[in-house]
Amino acid sequence: MTIDSQSLTSATQMLTVAVEEARAGLAEGGIPIGAALFGADGQLLGRGHNRRVQDGDPSLHAETAAFKAAGRQRTYRGTTMVTTLSPCWYCSGLVRQFGISRVIVGEARTFFGGHEWLAENGVEIVLLDDPELVGLMTDFIAARPELWLEDIGED
Repeated sequence: MTIDSQSLTSATQMLTVAVEEARAGLAEGGIPIGAALFGADGQLLGRGHNRRVQDGDPSLHAETAAFKAAGRQRTYRGTTMVTTLSPCWYCSGLVRQFGISRVIVGEARTFFGGHEWLAENGVEIVLLDDPELVGLMTDFIAARPELWLEDIGED
């Protein structure tokens, strides 16, 4: 999807929150994937990072952590999920289940998840293809291939 420069600036600013979360996860010895959920008005509702390793819980992906941190909302229409990496099928299902309107994806080179399926089902997708995030994930995958394969269910 092509977006105007103002929307690109806004998307990039939102991505900054998710990148901070990804770096926090890496610093904790986990998988460097971060996410944030923003309201229709641009207000940060929740943020989080993948905590599978830290908490020993395979369901704690970055998107689910951000969603949980946002707390109960009356509706998710108009909200934006920002994630450093293309969402897996599990997290894509969360987006569809709760009617999150837009997903901003930091990069999809190292993992191509369910963002095309989301687009086919009416979710607006903004793919930023951020080189810093590509490098972060490429370095992590090279350093910890066994952990990465476990995370994406290929171990």
